[in-house]
Amino acid sequence: MRILVRALGYMRNYWLLAVSAFLSLVLVTGANLVTPQLIRQLIDIGIRLGDENMVLWLAGALVVIAVVRGIFTFLQGYLSEKVSQSVAFDMRNLLFAKLQSLSFSYYDQAQTGQLMTRATNDVELVRQFISQGFLQIISAIVMLLGTAIILLVTNWGLGLIALLVVPAMLVVIGSFIRNIIPRFRLVQQRLGVLNTILQENLSGVRVVKAFNRAEYENSRFHDANEAWLTVNLGIIRAFASNFPLVFLIANLGTLAVVWAGGLQVIGGGLSLGQLVAFNTYLTFLVMPVLQLGMISALVSRAAASATRVFEVLDSHSEVTDKPGAVDLPPIVGRLAFQHVNFRYVGGQSDVLQDLSFDAEPGETVAIVGATGSGKSTIINLIPRFYDVTEGAVLIDGHDVRDVTISSLRSQIGVVLQETTLFSGTLRDNIAYGRPNAAMEQVIAAAKAAEADGFIQALPDGYDTLVGERGLGLSGGQKQRIAIARAILLDPRILILDDSTSSVDSETEFRIQAALDALREGRTSIAIAQRISTVRRAHKILVLQGGKLVASGTHEELLRDNPIYADIVASQLREDTPPAEAHEAQKPMPVAATPGTGQASQEVQR
Repeated sequence: MRILVRALGYMRNYWLLAVSAFLSLVLVTGANLVTPQLIRQLIDIGIRLGDENMVLWLAGALVVIAVVRGIFTFLQGYLSEKVSQSVAFDMRNLLFAKLQSLSFSYYDQAQTGQLMTRATNDVELVRQFISQGFLQIISAIVMLLGTAIILLVTNWGLGLIALLVVPAMLVVIGSFIRNIIPRFRLVQQRLGVLNTILQENLSGVRVVKAFNRAEYENSRFHDANEAWLTVNLGIIRAFASNFPLVFLIANLGTLAVVWAGGLQVIGGGLSLGQLVAFNTYLTFLVMPVLQLGMISALVSRAAASATRVFEVLDSHSEVTDKPGAVDLPPIVGRLAFQHVNFRYVGGQSDVLQDLSFDAEPGETVAIVGATGSGKSTIINLIPRFYDVTEGAVLIDGHDVRDVTISSLRSQIGVVLQETTLFSGTLRDNIAYGRPNAAMEQVIAAAKAAEADGFIQALPDGYDTLVGERGLGLSGGQKQRIAIARAILLDPRILILDDSTSSVDSETEFRIQAALDALREGRTSIAIAQRISTVRRAHKILVLQGGKLVASGTHEELLRDNPIYADIVASQLREDTPPAEAHEAQKPMPVAATPGTGQASQEVQR
């Protein structure tokens, strides 16, 4: 119950509503406990003695109590629901904020479907417990204690007989709860797997259709759905095998009370009205126990879900502002890696090993290397998507771990290879990093990224709504929007992860021309996939196995480094610039030098 007590702690912001709901519950319970006494008097005094006035008065009193009970039942239900919805609102906001604050390493290991299940279904189950289960538990306990006291005061002998059934019922229900909680946790895990498969297929439906894998995906979803069904059926079997036993114990208790009470009525030791009232109280005694049994399922599911929710809320972000972190002042863009080692969480070896290089303001640094050589890791370390394992990353002499994350990232523009657009207008997507930017600034950024032309051609221009993940736009159009988004930040450091890979050569030439102007006075770090990118760079870093094996200009490396020559020949794509730019883009002649081998000759040809 500790995890549920923690969940109930979120009610403290709504304590007045919660107290009002509790008082309404107490009044409803009191009305229920008074009703059998009025029925006893109605039978023993009104009906048995033929007192019509007493019958009318008691009947009227029963009506008033029913009305009062109805009013406070409504208040209790409404107020408890309002409290629970407010708590769920807070928990969802906290979960979302937590997910936004967690570092990349957390998402490297988490599944999107599982996180979605925790933020929606798991929070809803906790809400249901607060709205229904918690107050019903209180109601059951109050009713159970109140009924037990009245039974013992009315007739202690019959009261003891009636109370004998309670421990037996609680033993069965307690065993049921202990066995059912792990199953409910498994239900939520299986639901998370199901949601993960669903999310993957909805986002990758084009791949599924392109590779004709619909039958395979149907089978995969069917298996996950069947696993979820199997766990649910196991829970149903647990209910079916336990609750008939609880009802049997309750019925045996009722039989014992009616038998013993009937003998007392025949012997004159108990009135008929008292027996009827006593039997009604017996129902009040049994029903809370049965109610606790039914609530146990809700409690078990809520406990499992609360555990999953708090696992996220308690997760530790590896990248956070250190105590005493200061805002990074406006930078000029001097970047330095000093003996950097980096290893991903759970990794067996370092991805980067003793990496050192400098980049001065106004310089463009291109990074080349085979897949897995550490290119993307370098650009992830600059804005602190990850923290270095050893060494340091410095910007203008400041260790990036010593400044606040927000002040660091606000001065860095990032254009990733995989473009992400959000639902909203094109204007909103360009101004994502500067939502208060003037429209003129948005248009200027779009023009610099060669995006203004196709945007203006759309019927709604910059007010055009973007489909999910940017559907409706071509790959090149989405990439130009992403470049405009980075340009609008006016950053001192630009990070370009193969940012022109999805555009044609002519559009790339225009974007590169715009980026050349933007690079003036800025530090640019680019993962290169095209020869034009490395040719423009002031410095090229050649990575192999996480190590920096060479650095220099395009001409220097092509002349002196066979690894770079092989990369140029086998990995970098040649450009076909537009005719008017052909002369400007013409490759420089390279003399054959010893050591460059066949790869260098291939580049010359």
